[in-house]
Formats: sequence, C-alpha cells, structure tokens
Amino acid sequence: MSKYSIHIKQTFKLALPIAIGQVGHVMMGFVDNAVVGNLSPVNLAAASIANGFFFITMVIGIGISYALSTLVSMNQSSGDIKMQSKIFNNATVINFAVGVLLSLFNYYFSNIIGKLSQPPEVVELAIPYCRLIGLTAIPFMMFQNYRQFLEGLSIMRPAMFITLIANIVNLIANFVLVFGLYGFPKMGLMGSGYATMSARIFMALALGIFVYKNRKFAKYQLNVFKEKLDLPIIKNILRIGLGSGFQYFFEVACFVSAAYMVGWLGAKQMAAHQIALNVASLSYMVVIGISSAGAIRVSGALGAKNYAEMRDAGIGAIALAFMYMMGTSLAFVIFSSLIPRVYVHDLEVISIASQLLIIAAMFQIFDGVQATSLGVLRGINDIKIPTVITFISYWLIGLPAAYFIGFTFNFGIEGIWYGLLIGLIASAILLTDRFLRITKRMRLKTRPA
Repeated sequence: MSKYSIHIKQTFKLALPIAIGQVGHVMMGFVDNAVVGNLSPVNLAAASIANGFFFITMVIGIGISYALSTLVSMNQSSGDIKMQSKIFNNATVINFAVGVLLSLFNYYFSNIIGKLSQPPEVVELAIPYCRLIGLTAIPFMMFQNYRQFLEGLSIMRPAMFITLIANIVNLIANFVLVFGLYGFPKMGLMGSGYATMSARIFMALALGIFVYKNRKFAKYQLNVFKEKLDLPIIKNILRIGLGSGFQYFFEVACFVSAAYMVGWLGAKQMAAHQIALNVASLSYMVVIGISSAGAIRVSGALGAKNYAEMRDAGIGAIALAFMYMMGTSLAFVIFSSLIPRVYVHDLEVISIASQLLIIAAMFQIFDGVQATSLGVLRGINDIKIPTVITFISYWLIGLPAAYFIGFTFNFGIEGIWYGLLIGLIASAILLTDRFLRITKRMRLKTRPA
C-alpha cells in the first residue's frame, strides 16, 4: 500500500463522522425546502433568498469557529492540557459574541433583501423569515464551538449523532408547524423557521451537556467564567478564524449574489436554482468533512514538526476529495431528471433544475479540490494569501463571468452557473498549487543533509 493510500484511509476514517454530521446540516435544509416547496415556488424562492442572506453572514462565524479545532489539534502532540483549556475558554467567549452580533445583523439588516430587485411577493415572505432564522445564529455558533473543540481532539461521533437526532426534531416540527397538525396553527413558511430554531437550540444544548458532563473531559479546565481572557490567544483565534471566515464568505457570497441574479429572471428560475444548489450542497458538505479531517491531520503533524507527514496527509485529503466528487458528478448526470421531482411538481422548474444539475456535475470536482485545499492550508496556518486567492477567484473571475455569460451573452441561468464553474476552477488550481509549493519548501528545509 502506498503512503498516500494510507493517508487517504486515515483521513477517511476521521472524515466520515464529520461528513455525516455535515450532511445532517444540509438535510435540514433539504427537509425545509421540500416541505416549503410543496406550498408554492414563491415560498421556496423566499426561503432561498432568506437562507442565502443568513449564511452569507454565518460563514464568517463558522470560519472563526474552525480556529478552535486547528489550535487544539496543534497542541495535542505536546499534551498541553492547560493550553487546550485556555484555547477552549477564550474561543467560547468569542464564538458566543459572534453569534450575538450575527443575530443582530440578520435581524436589523434583513430589509436589504427588499433592495435587491427581487419579485415583491418573494420579498414579502423572505424578510420576516430571515429575521426569524437570524436569531438561530447564537445556538448555531455554540454548537460549532463545542463541535470544533471535540474535533480538535479527534472526537467526531457525538456531534454526528446529535445532528442526526436534530434532523428528526426538524422533520417533525416542520410538518407540525408548516401545515398546522395536532392542534398547532398553520404557519406556512414561518413554521419552517421555527422548526429550524428548535433543531438548532436542541443541538447546542445537547452537545454542550455532553462536553461539560462527560468524565472524559474532567482533566480540562472548561470554565469560561473563571478563565481570564488571554489577548495573545484571542489574537491567534481571530487571525486564523477571521481569515478562514472570509475565505468561505467570498465563496458563499459569490453564490448568493448569483442567486440574486437568478432572481432577476423569475421565481421559477430561482426555485430551480435553489433545488440544484441544495443538492450540490449535500455533496459539498461531505467534502467539508474531508477538508476538516485534512486540516486536523495536517495541523497535528505541524505541531509535531513532522513536515513530510504533514505534506503527505494534505495530498491524501485532496486526493480523497477528488475521488469522492468524481462519484457524485456521475450521480448528478444519471439522476438529473429525477432529483428535482423530490422538491416540486412544477414541470418548468423540474426542467430548469435538471439542466443545472448537469452543470453542477461539471464543477463538483473543482469544488471538492478547492475546499479541501483551503482546509489543509488552514492546517499549516497559511491564511492571508489563500484569502486573497478566494477573493480573486470568486469576485474578480467567477461572478463577473456569471454576469457576462448569463446576461451579456444571453445564456440566462445556465450562463450564470457556467460563470460559477470558472471561478471554482481558478480557486482549485491556485490553492492546490500553493499547498504543494509551501509544503515542498518546508519539507526540503528540514530534510537531513
């Protein structure tokens, strides 16, 4: 067995529970969209706009939370329990504060949706829904906080199981609140928002109880109220976290901006876009699991100063993402006409979504490679240049290409998606090249003469 095969196998074992948990997050969106889509295409379009606005801000928070797993993993090799405890306590304060700020931002700035040239009937539903789900940023960030601490210790399964149970909570709450079952009022789209809120509160409470009550963590001093804030640790968390957050922000903001472009074409195009993007997100979440596992393994090798292991672990993670996305691309092509029927019954929406899934199949591979490359670069604390690369790839290349192909050259919604493909190709090539060059240089510098 080659050295890369070994790393692929080890990364897969670490990534699988993360990926299942990530898929669980997307499955909540899948259930929300499937239920709301049965109300009308307008409700589905409103959910798409509001969720897009929410996640365009939440990705910054998610990126900030990733710093916790990276720093905890780097200190695993030294067994510095005190430092890991300090990192957790300081990160908890930061992540809670970020959750509050993001909730306030989503609540007070959701009116921006009304200024984005969207259909009036969509805007009317989207703004109150966006305000409601914006309040879930606090439990979302606290769940991320506990989850990233555990992942830094290579403990993956608790978050996975809790996320899967939360899907059941979300499914039941959706049907009860959206359609008014068992004596509850029929709340429509807002009912789906309350279902999401219930699931996220459950996730934060359940994982928090696990961390604080489990004897396995008794050796850690996990007490936010007794720990003094440590400025160097906070700076390090924010250096890694904010950079990672903006990397994801540039990508997600690009896709959300593309969704607004699609909204100019009509509600049915927006509904088809949401369907195809939701399906693509399902496979992308698995890649995020691979990316996170790659970052943990790379940062652990970096902490142990094993640079050859660090490089090989990163290459193995990228190779695993590539192989996985090859498989999903094939599935998208084969089932392109069947998948949209799970969401809607409108034949025009189904036809448009089927074409978009063919294009999505083309950019799956590049999306997987670029996401994993970002993870392994984060694992070696390379933040600034990858952030610049993501900005250039999505905002100077991908989004302008989406506009010109979609509107200037009149390819419509398919042209917008071809533009996104171009941005992903640029990001994948530049980020992978950077990881290979940096790790080659680090390995050569430490190789014995």
